[in-house]
Amino acid sequence: MKTLTLLRHAKSSWDDPVSRDFDRPLNPKGQRAAQTMGRHMRALGLVFDHAVASPAVRVVETLEHVGTGYGSDLAPAWDQRIYLASAATLLDVIHELPAGADHVLLIGHNPGLEDLVLALVPEDGGSLREDVEIKFPTASLAQMQFDVGDWEAVALGLARLKRFVRPRDLDPGLGPDRG
Repeated sequence: MKTLTLLRHAKSSWDDPVSRDFDRPLNPKGQRAAQTMGRHMRALGLVFDHAVASPAVRVVETLEHVGTGYGSDLAPAWDQRIYLASAATLLDVIHELPAGADHVLLIGHNPGLEDLVLALVPEDGGSLREDVEIKFPTASLAQMQFDVGDWEAVALGLARLKRFVRPRDLDPGLGPDRG
């Protein structure tokens, strides 16, 4: 059995005058959401044998704030391929995960993460899948399980979506901004 937890980076700042998308930092709401998600991950007792993440600034900062809430540095392997990756590229990354890692955390971006969940979880995957299909907001977490012995065997339609948690599920103030 393999467990894959996906975490989308927290809300980033579009007000920051950076020259590259890669360099966009988190905004204050994103920082708060990441810490909240980290505390929730700790409360759930989630542990990881391995973590892999996009090296984009907003992902690095998300992990710093998640780690504060979680109470531990998640110390990911940084993988440039995850930055704005498609579901197909993310699946390639998954196929290369260490064989001995049974509980992996992958931190990245949309639309790739959402597309990956929708590809791995069968269409009749239940109400959590329907929630992902509506939207995979920033700082959200999706956890899938696979009845496989090796990451190379992970394939489309084989996942069971065990949980999908959005920041607004934990704190309504972290929901969509009211315009």
